[in-house]
Amino acid sequence: MIYYNPKLWFSFIFRVDKADTLSKLFPLILSVAAYAGVVTFLLLDVFHIKEDSILKKVIYIHQTIGFVFSLLLAFRINSAYDRWWEGRKIWGSLTNNSRNLAIKLKHLVDTDSAVFFNFMIPYYGRVLKDHLRGLYTAEHQGFIIVDKDKHVPNQVASAIVKKVYELNKAGQINPEQLVSITTEITSFTDICGACERIKKTPIPFSYSVFIKKFIFTYIVTLPFTWAFELKYYIMPIIGFILFVFASIELIAEEIEDPFGTDANDLPLDNICENIEKHVGEIFA
Repeated sequence: MIYYNPKLWFSFIFRVDKADTLSKLFPLILSVAAYAGVVTFLLLDVFHIKEDSILKKVIYIHQTIGFVFSLLLAFRINSAYDRWWEGRKIWGSLTNNSRNLAIKLKHLVDTDSAVFFNFMIPYYGRVLKDHLRGLYTAEHQGFIIVDKDKHVPNQVASAIVKKVYELNKAGQINPEQLVSITTEITSFTDICGACERIKKTPIPFSYSVFIKKFIFTYIVTLPFTWAFELKYYIMPIIGFILFVFASIELIAEEIEDPFGTDANDLPLDNICENIEKHVGEIFA
């Protein structure tokens, strides 16, 4: 994720980074601009179609669907941002619940058990991050043997629950205290399930394909209506319109799965580091 000062907006105009959609769309923009130039050449210089041609009436179609088009794009970016923001709230809950669990256990367990929880609570965040990215990072720690071919977050959560129950049987945690920490423990699996729901439920395929076809059709028909008035100036204008519309779709595609490593995805690495830091401070 890119951190920035929103007050320095003027500098963003001239800033280019890997999150900028212009670099990704530049070949397509050039192709569409060239296409617009070819259409203009054929209409005006080859076939000598007059300005009052029926082709110019196509502009009324663009005017009619333009408002609907804007609503469609607005819904697309809003639905994607909702998924991004929900993911951020979920990981905020994991951070808070990890701290709360550590605070409660600090005053209940002995030193050896504190060492176990000091590692395992932040470890859950790290394995959840890797799980959502389809990765597995082996960590040599001695507290748990992980089978990477199975659901790793469940294995870590199960190890935490097992340790708590053992402490309960040993008398270090009484039934009332066990109830007190149950909410934080069970929340780990709930958080994992909520992240998996976002990860494994993309925007419906038909909707995604439709909006791409809509943008393409809208763009490729514009030269037939504007060529008579704009002449060859239509080439940069068509390229800019494509840049605006396609950028909205690209940004939506990137943030609708917020758990990856793209520039606009959630800063999961930083969140995991903060969990480890704060839990370590609590058990110190």
